[in-house]
Order: sequence, then structure tokens, then C-alpha cells
Amino acid sequence: MLGCMTAALTIAFVPGVSPAKWARVWRDRFPSVELRLRPIGSSDVDAALADDVDMVFARMPVSDVHNAIPLWTETAVVATPKDSTLADSSEITQADLDAVHVIDAGPVPADVDGALDLVEANVGVVVLPQSLFRKASRKDLIARALVDSPGTRIALVWRDEDASELTEEFIGVVRGRTANSSRSQPDQPGGPDRAGDADARPSRGGSKATAGGKDAAGGKAKAKSPGGAKSGSGKGSNSGKAPKPGRGRMRGKPSRGSKGNR
Repeated sequence: MLGCMTAALTIAFVPGVSPAKWARVWRDRFPSVELRLRPIGSSDVDAALADDVDMVFARMPVSDVHNAIPLWTETAVVATPKDSTLADSSEITQADLDAVHVIDAGPVPADVDGALDLVEANVGVVVLPQSLFRKASRKDLIARALVDSPGTRIALVWRDEDASELTEEFIGVVRGRTANSSRSQPDQPGGPDRAGDADARPSRGGSKATAGGKDAAGGKAKAKSPGGAKSGSGKGSNSGKAPKPGRGRMRGKPSRGSKGNR
């Protein structure tokens, strides 16, 4: 049980993701277990997991040496000045972008603030996740949904050697399990923390990634059996595998490892 473990779990999150909803549930359900929240940059996922972070809310793709549970898909939007022609449309297609200068076609600009500065200067438009546009809070710009874009996917990511009872319980919180529900019961879809993000599309979490990078239709991934994580590895260990870009290994839940017994 959780009571026999050192009471701490560190969760990092990339810009545009708010873990507040799940943090409230966790603190109500496990008041004796400290939940540490840490904002990180979009490119800092691997470094955070190699340090003292247990799990990360990240945008796909992530390194394929990591485990990943897709949670929801963010809506892609086009940021444009409020007085532009595109602002008159309720939604935009890729064909509409052919008639304008696209500063950054996304899905996530390397420098969101810099790109939006150029939009404010009427240089062109930018494609980015709706959550990042809202976070930037640019009063002179407006966002219109890019309807034929696949959007960006948010996933909960962790390493094999960091799997523990704590990480399993946090996955249960994120997936909407109640305090009395079994892990074998169906999960509720995860999603963003704001009612304004209702147009974000919940993902079929736990599906396996196919060779083409798309989820297999329906069903959950086969969960790893308890004890499958690397025992005694801890945060300072080196598995010998260099992270490389990928879509992550889709998992139903982590196996039971040694990270929680710190």
C-alpha cells in the first residue's frame, strides 16, 4: 500500500497543460502523499525524466524508450489579427492558408511568443495548439480552428524504471477512476482542466502505437505484469538506451517498480 512508501510523487507538465484538476483529486484521495508539480519546457521531457521527475504531461511525439498513455487531442488553431480577413471566418481550412503568409505552420512553434509577436505586427499567421494561444493571452489576436488539422496529442509519459504503486495510482486519477474502483474497470477519458477547452478531443487512452504511428483501433494496450519494471534502478540509473524521437510505447498502466520506495 501507499502508506509504506516515501510520500512523494513529482509530476512535470509542458506549457499549455494544467494538472490542477488531477492535483486536487490526488490531494483529497492521498493527503499523506506529497504531489510536487513542476512546469518544464516542451523540449525538456527527456531531461526531466532523467532527473527527479516521475511522470510528465507531454505533447506527442516523445522518445520511444518511454511509456505513454494518450489522454486527449488539442485543437489546432490559426492565430491572426482581429482585423484580418481570416478573422471573419468561424473556422479555417488548409486551403485558406494558401492565400496568406504562414509564419509557422506548427504543430507547435519553437518560439510561441516570438511567432505571435510577428502575427501582431501583421507579418502573417501562425498555427499552434489552442491551449498555447490561450496561455499567451494576446488581446489583439484571435484564434480560428484549423478544421482539417489532426491537432496535437497530450500524453502522460514515464520510464520503466520509475514505475511504482504511486505512478499507477496517479494514472488512475488522471483516467477518472474513483477511489473505490478497481484498476480492471473501464477508465473515463482524461481531458483539459478548463471548460473552455471542451473542444479538445479525448483520446482512446492506452492503445498500442502501430508501426505507422497510429493507434490500433479500439481496446486497451496489454498492461505490463507486476514486477516488469527494472528493480533497483532509480533516478540515477542509466539503462544504456539513448532516447530518440518517437511516439512512445503506449501502455495501459505501468508495471510495479522500485521508484516509489524511495
